[in-house]
Amino acid sequence: MRAVDALLRATARAEARHFWFRGFRWFVTPFVQRVTADRAGARILDCGCGTGANLELLGRFGVPYGFDLSPVGLYIGRQCGRIRLARASVTAAPFPDGTFDLVTSFDVIYALGAADEHQAVAEMYRVLRPGGALVVNVAAMDVLRGDHSVLSREVRRYSRASLTRLLVEHGFDVVRITYTNASLFLPMLAVRALHRWRGLSGESDAGSEIAVPPAPINALLSGLLWLESVWLRAFDEPVGSSLVCLARKPGGART
Repeated sequence: MRAVDALLRATARAEARHFWFRGFRWFVTPFVQRVTADRAGARILDCGCGTGANLELLGRFGVPYGFDLSPVGLYIGRQCGRIRLARASVTAAPFPDGTFDLVTSFDVIYALGAADEHQAVAEMYRVLRPGGALVVNVAAMDVLRGDHSVLSREVRRYSRASLTRLLVEHGFDVVRITYTNASLFLPMLAVRALHRWRGLSGESDAGSEIAVPPAPINALLSGLLWLESVWLRAFDEPVGSSLVCLARKPGGART
């Protein structure tokens, strides 16, 4: 747990400005908008919310709730004034069946063992109302495993097929799934191949992976990801370091 807490502290320092977090928000926002467009006051649950930073994004589209197992992440979130946070495991969500219109899971399930991965997805399905939706973001493509994989304690990286199979197995209908961060794919491929060639860093050294780059580089990479997010409004990407998926629980009104 101490390694996870260290990651959350590093994330809290970086998530407002780091190009990756900016890109992530640009990528997932249209998915959230699509689900909540015709549902005023949508109830939204972020499973494994970390510091709760994404509740600020989700709060633009409904009433957000979040939970996480790390007391450090929750402490940071509450210090920042975030509310409706609870401490719990993604394998045992502390809410009744059918409570939420939208459930999100951002960079969580790839760090779970196989049994917990399946239990977490089952819990997401359980707490959704019939017709409700799931937006999930995960690490993608084994060829992109590198130092960041150590920092985030990745158990696996997904392909489009493997993430689809997981969600369908638990009853979801996949509405849309696409890779993201494709605009950075080639440099990431080269850098992470180098990481694996010389041996992946330990957790203490891998922390540099989440540091905000110098301002000009951060601005350039942010610009590339913003342009990619515009492209993704209409088209899917064939490769990328992450996958974002919109899936639906059958029944009720369609999303």
